[in-house]
Amino acid sequence: MTIAVFLVPLLGAMAIGMPIAYALLLCGAALMVHLDLFDAQVIAQNVINGADSFPLIAVPFFMLAGEIMNTGGLSRRIVAFAMALVGHIKGGLGYVAILAAVILASLSGSAVADAAALAALLVPMMVAAGHDKARSGGLIAAAGIIAPIIPPSIGFIIFGVAANVSITKLFLAGIFPGILLGFSLCIAWWWVVRQENVAPPPRRPAREVLHAFLDALWALVLPGIIIFGLKFGVFTPTEAAVVAAVYSLVVAMAVYREMGLADLYHVFLTAAKTTAVIMFLVAAAMVSSWLITIADLPGELTGVLEPLMDSPTTLLLAIMALVVVIGTAMDMTPTILILTPVLMPIIKQAGIDPVYFGVLFIINNAIGLITPPVGTVLNVVCGVSKISMEDIIKGVMPFMIAQLAVLFLLVLFPSLVTVPAKWFAG
Repeated sequence: MTIAVFLVPLLGAMAIGMPIAYALLLCGAALMVHLDLFDAQVIAQNVINGADSFPLIAVPFFMLAGEIMNTGGLSRRIVAFAMALVGHIKGGLGYVAILAAVILASLSGSAVADAAALAALLVPMMVAAGHDKARSGGLIAAAGIIAPIIPPSIGFIIFGVAANVSITKLFLAGIFPGILLGFSLCIAWWWVVRQENVAPPPRRPAREVLHAFLDALWALVLPGIIIFGLKFGVFTPTEAAVVAAVYSLVVAMAVYREMGLADLYHVFLTAAKTTAVIMFLVAAAMVSSWLITIADLPGELTGVLEPLMDSPTTLLLAIMALVVVIGTAMDMTPTILILTPVLMPIIKQAGIDPVYFGVLFIINNAIGLITPPVGTVLNVVCGVSKISMEDIIKGVMPFMIAQLAVLFLLVLFPSLVTVPAKWFAG
């Protein structure tokens, strides 16, 4: 009964188009009434406490860093470097998109920002080269969701705060799985373009490759700074976000000189709007999170999943299947905020490493960004590239299957996450 009281107002409010943050507050209030605990002051206190978190300061700074990179020419130079490096291979523009997405993922942590930038730059070039437009858009959408996996990752920050798990450990554990997702896209792209008759551009001379590398060097240095700082304890993830934003701003304005003082207002405003949406969701979710604990919803769900508790692999497969289904109807941030307090007690009781689960959970939620009909990244690429939703769903399908296969492998072989994580952590 308690689960129904939680889900019916939440899903009903979403069905009539209510913003998810307000839907979370509504279902929280419904739970309070059901438990005979209704108190408006408690709701207000939990909303304030939900946003009052030092690690969450990283969110606006990483969002700002992503906006600066797109406006200040850092993203464009990374694409140019990838083009010079692998553009001459058969289907080379697809590999350029994947390589650029992996590099951009290590800079911004925002799937939407990365996918929008890559779609604007590369889809017209891929279509002009003779590639199918929907397939090109699908590849870029799938490549864009690597951003929440490779550090810095806004998804890991939100999960780490909600689950009380080390964000630094999550960051370092996400590096190899993120690269593995990129590799799976390379395989899928090779498979779908092997029959295409698209002539790749000629190989760039070594001098041009070196020139493109040097031009992008200032942008390429940033991931190294962040990983080095996290690995050796120079700064926390929150401080890393500030470093990323300030570094990007200095490079964009003083080195590349593609962003002036007049651009700052637009950049700050865009980052602030996106941050406000995320932070309001986090704050509203704290009400539901508190009530989920009070109502013992994890205990009820544990009873349902108890037959699977003796087999962590089977339990993880069931949870991942559930999250895939939820991802078709709900965006990444609310899914993390709603499910994390419900699932974490079960994960701990089953003896599963919370960091390992966090990586799987965020990968699964990232894939949800390209699952129709709600997939945010899919909608962004549709809008930027002028592709219909029906066409891009067909185009993204081979790449989504490849990424789901990687998720399946990570569930079956936990060492693919845990061993590289320990190595990166030293």
